Amino acid sequence: MHTCGSSKEAAAKSIVYSYKHGFSGFAAVLTPTQALLIAELPGVARVIPNRIYKLHTTRSWDFLNVNPHLVNGILSKGQSGVGSIIGFLDSGIWPESKSFNDIGMKKVPSRWKGICEEGEQFNKSNCNRKIIGARWYVNGYKAEFGELDTSDGSEFLSPRDAYGHGTHTSSIASGMMLKDTSFFGLAHGLARGGAPSSHLAIYKVCWETGGCSSADILAAFDDSIHDGVDVLSVSLGTSPPFATYVDDPLAIGSFHAVAHGITVVASCGNSGPYPQTVTNTAPWLITVAASTIDRAFPTSITIGTNQTFIGQAFFTRKYFNKYYPLVYGEDIVADDADENDARSFFNFNYLQILILLSLFFSKTCIFICRSCERGSLNESLAKGKIILCFQSRSRSSAASTAKNVQEAGGVGIIFAQYPTKDVTLTFVIPCVQVDFSVGTSLVTYAESTSNPVVKIGVTKTIIGKQTSPEVAFFSARGPSSLSPTVLKPDVAAPGVNILASWSKNQNPLLDFKIESGTSMACPHVSGIVALLKSIYPTWSPAAIKSALVTTCSIEDDNGQPAVAEAAPHKQADPFDYGGGHINPNKAINPGLIYNMTTTDYIHFLCAMGFNDSVINLLANHSHCPCPRKANVLRNLNLPSISIPELTKTTTVSRTVTNVGPTSSLYVARIEAPPGTSVVVEPSILFFNATKTRLRFKVRIRPLEKVQGRFSFGYLLWEDGIHVVRTPLVVRVVRERSYSQT
Repeated sequence: MHTCGSSKEAAAKSIVYSYKHGFSGFAAVLTPTQALLIAELPGVARVIPNRIYKLHTTRSWDFLNVNPHLVNGILSKGQSGVGSIIGFLDSGIWPESKSFNDIGMKKVPSRWKGICEEGEQFNKSNCNRKIIGARWYVNGYKAEFGELDTSDGSEFLSPRDAYGHGTHTSSIASGMMLKDTSFFGLAHGLARGGAPSSHLAIYKVCWETGGCSSADILAAFDDSIHDGVDVLSVSLGTSPPFATYVDDPLAIGSFHAVAHGITVVASCGNSGPYPQTVTNTAPWLITVAASTIDRAFPTSITIGTNQTFIGQAFFTRKYFNKYYPLVYGEDIVADDADENDARSFFNFNYLQILILLSLFFSKTCIFICRSCERGSLNESLAKGKIILCFQSRSRSSAASTAKNVQEAGGVGIIFAQYPTKDVTLTFVIPCVQVDFSVGTSLVTYAESTSNPVVKIGVTKTIIGKQTSPEVAFFSARGPSSLSPTVLKPDVAAPGVNILASWSKNQNPLLDFKIESGTSMACPHVSGIVALLKSIYPTWSPAAIKSALVTTCSIEDDNGQPAVAEAAPHKQADPFDYGGGHINPNKAINPGLIYNMTTTDYIHFLCAMGFNDSVINLLANHSHCPCPRKANVLRNLNLPSISIPELTKTTTVSRTVTNVGPTSSLYVARIEAPPGTSVVVEPSILFFNATKTRLRFKVRIRPLEKVQGRFSFGYLLWEDGIHVVRTPLVVRVVRERSYSQT
C-alpha cells in the first residue's frame, strides 16, 4: 500500500475494503494527487473512481408456463431449484415476509461458506434454510456521502431492507408458494418464485437514501465468490456515458464471478425506448430486458354524457365511485404560474404528439410544454376535482404529477400519456392512465360543457385478454455503445406490473406490491438460471446463457411477431429483446450450446484495445498474452452474430456443442437480414459419441453498397425436435473514402 507521504496509521484508516477472494485490490479514500501517484505504481492495474449505481408474482410464472413441480418430464427437484443458491446484490431483504419461510426446504448445501451478518433489527435468527446468508456493505457509501443516519427508521445498518426493492426481486426469483396473495385485492392468486426450493444469499449494497456504491458492489462480488453462490442477480446499473469494462466495477466484479463458474444476471436499464441506452453490456453477463405479461388492470372512466372510456390503474376504493367535477389542467393555471406549466398537448393531433415526444429528447426541441407542474395549478379551482393532465418532457411521471395534483387539492387525476401497459402505482390519490386519444376526447368533453363531471370505477384484474409479451417502453435498447459486436440485451423477461413481496418498513399494511422495471425482469431470469443449475450443475455461465438466448420466442401469444412499445409501437427486434422472450421449458433442452471460457473473454478484452499488463492484472492471470490473430471480436463464440459495419463479404465462425441425443443431425436454415446474402458452411452438422463439438462458418455478403440502418435476421439449426435460433444483426455501410478539400 502506498502511503503518499502520510503515516501508516493514516493510510490504514483510508482503506475502505480489501478484495481478496475473486481478485486482488482495495478501495480507499484518496485525494486526486494520491490516486495519480498510486496509479503509477508497478503492479497497479487500474485506479477507478467510486461510482454510484441505481436500482433499476402471481401471474408471471404461469405466463412463462413454469410449473413448480414438473416440466417436460423433468423431476420437481430440478424444476424447483433444489440445491441452487441465488445471490442478490440489492437493497437487502425483509426476512419476516412469508415468501422466505423455510418450510420444506432442504438443508443448507455443505459447500456454503457464507455468514449471517447482524446489524440493526437483524440477527442470526433472521436467517434460515431459505435465507442462508446475509451481508451488508456501507463503507463505500459512507466514503461518498458521509455517515448514514438511521435514527428516523428510514434505513437499517444491517441486511434488513428498508426500501423494498431487494425483497421484491428476491421473492420473484426464489419466493415460496403462497396462496391468496394480492395487492389490495388486485392480481389475486398463488404467488411463487421461479425456483422456490433454491436458497438465498443477500448482499445489501444499495441504500434507500443514495443508491449503490461501486466500492460496496465490488466487496459484495468478492464475498459472494468466497461464499459459494451459483447465480448472482444484479438489478442495478448506470446511465450513459458508460465506463469501459476495465473501469466498470460491476463488469470487473462479474468477470471474476463468471471466472469462478457463477452466472451473473443483470438488468439492462430503464432508459428506453432510445437506442444505445442498454447498460451492463459485458459479454460474460446475461443482460435482461423487460416485457409485459397478459394481465391487465382496466379501470372505467364515465363522463356526464354516460360515455365510458377505459384506462388502467391500481384503484380499489369503492367509496370513490361517484361523479366529481372534471377540469383540464390548462384551464386552472395559477395566476403566478407560467401558462405553459399546466398546458397540455390538446392543440395537437395524435401523430403530432408522437412526433413532439421524439423531439423532446433531441436538440431540435425549442420549447417546453409542462403538464400540471408543481405549483402551476390554482388550488381554489383544483380543490375537490379530478384533474386531467397530459404527459410532457418535464413531467413524464404519472406518480409525481399525481402528487402535484394532490398538493393542489385535487381528489384524482387522469393522466394522458404514450400508449403503454406499464401502470403507475400512486397512493396519494386515484390515478388513471389513458392514451392521448382518450385524453383528447376528455378534453373535448370538458371544453364543451359548463359542468363536466367524471366517475372513476374500481380497477379490475383481467387475464388473457391483453396481447403479450411486448417489450416495455422503458426497457433500454441496443446496440451496445461500448461493444456493438456483442448483441445486447440478451433476452427479455416479465418486468411490467409484477406482484411480489415488499418491505413493511415502507407500509405496514403491504405484504405484496406491484412494481415495473428491468429490475423485475432480471430476477425472473435469475430464477430460471437456478433451475438450470439444479439440472445441469456442471454447465458454464456461457452454456446457460446460450441455452436461454437460442430458445427464446420472438412471437406473442397470438403467434404474431412480437411488438416493442415505442413512439410509435413497432415490431420488436434483437436490439429490443436480444434472442427474444425467455422460454424456460425450451431452455431446459436446448439441443446445442455456444460455450466459452474465461480465456475467450480475456481475448475479447484484448481485441477491445486493452493492453496485456492491464488485462493480466485485472484477470489475475500470471501469463496470458493477447493473441495476435484478427477478427477476435466478431468470432467471439456468442449465441448471436452482430456486424455493425459490413462493407464487404465477411466470414465469422462459431462452435456449437451438442447437449442433446448423442447422435444428432442439424440442418441450417437462414433468414437473412434484408440487404444481405448469408451462406453457412457446412450447412449440416452431424454429432456422435466422438464428435460433440463442431465448428461452422457464416459468410455474409452485402447486397446494397449504401449507408444503411441495422437489419435483422436469424440462423436456425434444426433437427426435427430442437430449433436453435441465433440472431443475426448487420448494418451494411459504404466503405469510407476521403478527399482533400
